[in-house]
Amino acid sequence: MQFKTIIEPFRIKTVEPIRQTTRAEREAALKAAHYNLFLLRAEDVLIDLLTDSGTGAMSSQQWAGMMLGDESYAGAKSFYKFEAAVQEITGMPFVIPTHQGRAAERILFGSALIAGDVVPNNTHFDTTRANIEARGARAMDLPTPEGRQPGVYYPFKGNV
Repeated sequence: MQFKTIIEPFRIKTVEPIRQTTRAEREAALKAAHYNLFLLRAEDVLIDLLTDSGTGAMSSQQWAGMMLGDESYAGAKSFYKFEAAVQEITGMPFVIPTHQGRAAERILFGSALIAGDVVPNNTHFDTTRANIEARGARAMDLPTPEGRQPGVYYPFKGNV
């Protein structure tokens, strides 16, 4: 039997105080930003669900890893270790490291898409959609009916 919990199964190692906001303050901030989440001030956001890019707390292993990293501008040993791992996994000879997924998407879509192409997905993230549409292609969302119901248990809610 799988253990179910509503708490996160880890301890937070680093915390940053945040300002408690009222519903009225949040509504006013949204209105002032013309409902554009990218125009909100971070100090007005109590719970940030905008990105999945890892802006939360880091684990003790992640902090330790940063202390071991080679931060040289060029020729870093960490790049060669990364490159070898990617080559071993993918079999591809060339590796282009990027700092974040949206930068990688821009490179990929810039070289793989042409105007009029259609890119199907369960649901596109906003920056993914923007990168696709910037090339003149169409981002097509194809979620399953179960994928639209977060409270419904279903073993796999994406079929693309």
